[in-house]
Order: sequence, then structure tokens, then C-alpha cells
Amino acid sequence: MLSRREFVRLSAAASAATTLPLNLLAQAAPVKKLRYAPVGLGVISVQHFMPGTRRSQFGEITGLVSGHPDKANKLAAEYNVPAGNIYTYETFDKIRDNKEIDAVYIGLPNSMHAEYTIRAAEAGKHVLCEKPMAVSAKECQSMIDACKKNNRKLMIAYRCHFQSSYLQARELVRSGAIGKVEVIEGAAGFNSRPGVWRLNKKMAGGGPLMDIGIYALNASRFLLGEEPKVISAYTSVIDQDGRFNEVEENCGWTMKFPSGAIASMTTTYGANQESFVRLHGSKGTLEISNCAGYEGIGMTLHLNNMGSNETTTQMDNAKDPHQFVNESDYFSQCVLENKPVEPSGEEGLRDLNIMTRIYEAAAKSA
Repeated sequence: MLSRREFVRLSAAASAATTLPLNLLAQAAPVKKLRYAPVGLGVISVQHFMPGTRRSQFGEITGLVSGHPDKANKLAAEYNVPAGNIYTYETFDKIRDNKEIDAVYIGLPNSMHAEYTIRAAEAGKHVLCEKPMAVSAKECQSMIDACKKNNRKLMIAYRCHFQSSYLQARELVRSGAIGKVEVIEGAAGFNSRPGVWRLNKKMAGGGPLMDIGIYALNASRFLLGEEPKVISAYTSVIDQDGRFNEVEENCGWTMKFPSGAIASMTTTYGANQESFVRLHGSKGTLEISNCAGYEGIGMTLHLNNMGSNETTTQMDNAKDPHQFVNESDYFSQCVLENKPVEPSGEEGLRDLNIMTRIYEAAAKSA
């Protein structure tokens, strides 16, 4: 299987190849591409995934699924999608008969992920689904089962798994560069506008934990390579302005891992909170700054063992949508070459199980 680190390195080389003289590029054999139909034309699809796939080496947009004809037609013109490849949610199942679409990208509200993943798999299409994977572990398992039954690949869109600062940080942590990890800090949040679907529990499944909070949660597992054993948690609503009648405004939780490392994390919809993950080890500290960002993610390594005091910082200043270019290309190559994908549906299920435990622990401590 192509590792994420190898893939990012090869993708960078492939991107550099676009600077070759046109006469040399013309001699190259045409690259086979995976043909995507984004399902749901919200911000994540229109501003990030679709532009990323258009710039990718191995993917292209050949279909659209939307409940808004005007928006779909406008984007179809921009991406040269024929009218026959535009579907509504009601006509979605007809995608089965379209040989010009290989895969779908699910960029819908959380509560719709399971339905459209299952319908896509049953229509013979591979699935790249946004996180969180679904709103319950039961739904996650049904998505995994449907894709396996229909021999379709399912990947959950943890775009940061393909980002250079995350990959470098994981390598440093697991090589022992900061010694044994003792404690982890993590945070991410923003001040939510009223009236958005994320504040509707039925659609979102929960509050900031199910949205921006998943970054610090998943990063702690990704970097440490362990699953938490013990969880405690709290939620609160401070601003009684009607926004948080259905979901929590704030959530804080701690996790104890098998190694003994303890993580402390917070997320909020009530304040513009800096996003970061910081691991403190016996030999030093490693931090990923702007850990939920679409660009400008940094990594700082500070070593303070045996009298040494050394700090190294690297910044990934590649512009959005570069993370989606890597994500789209990786999934495309896995499908085209019939290789296993990671992060898989099982990875999405693990996060959902942990978030369920966090909510259960918070309910007990209320």
C-alpha cells in the first residue's frame, strides 16, 4: 500500500512536473483519472474539494448532485459537466447507470452521510465521505458494511492525514524524538453564526465536538498511535441567545491512553479559539499550530533534554486547496490501482465511538 508520506512526496514531484515544457508534456501518456460527482454543493465541496480535484493529477469532476438547480447548472458550466450528469437527491440512484462517474464525494450535513454513502455503494460508486463519518456508530457500521458488500472503497476525508506538518510530527513522536509522551493538549473553536445547520442536533448529531472538535481528537490518536481507555467530559451553554437550544456550546474532555499519556481538550461554538495540538514528552514538546486550518499549518519541536534547549519550526504555507489536492489524488490512486485506503471507514467509526463516550461521560457529570 502507498503510504501517506510517500504519496505526499510523489504528489509534490508530480506537481513540479507541470512546469515541464509543453512539448515534453504532450509526449507523455494520458493519465487515467477517477471521475467524481460531489454530493451536496456547500462550502466544503465548492470552495475546497472541487477546486482541489480540478488541480489534482488523478481526479476530475464529471458529475454533480444538488437540490439547487441554479447552483448546479452554474458549476456544471465551470467544470464542463454535461447536463445529463447532474442529479437531484430524488434522482440520485440513477447514477448507477452513468459510466462517466466512478466515485462520489459526500459533503452533506452529518446526518445525511450514511444514507448517501449506502446509496452510492449500492449504485456501484466508490465513496469519499466527509468527517465526522456519521451521527452514530450504528450508521458508521452500516456504511462500512454497504461498501464491503458492493466491493466499493470507502475513505473518510481526514485531509490532515496527508498534510506535511502532521506527517512529520507523527514521525517525530513515534521515533521517540520528544521521549515518552506524558500529556497532550488540544483545542479548536469558533463563534458560530445563528441559524446554521450545525446548530440543529438532528442534522449535526451534536455541537462543536462533532465539528471543529474532531481535529484535536483525531490528531491525538493519529500522532500517538493509541486509543483512549478512560474518558471524562463536561459540556456547557453560557450564551443564552437561542443558538444552543439543541447542541452544546462548549465541550471539554480528558482521555487516558494505555501508555499512561493523558490528553486534555476543549472545543467551542461560542468563541474564536486557537486550534492546536501540543504533545509534552520527557525530552521535549511538539506542537501543531492551526491544526484545523486549510493552509498555514505549522509544526514546532522544542527539545529540552539533558541541558539542551533547541527549537525547530517548519511552516506549510501552501495555499488552499492543496490539502484537498493530496486527499483527492490519494483516494483516486487507491481506487485506480485497487489498493486499500486509509483513513478508512473503520477509522471514522473509531472517532465516532470516542465522541459517543465523551457525550455519555458529559451527561453523567452534568
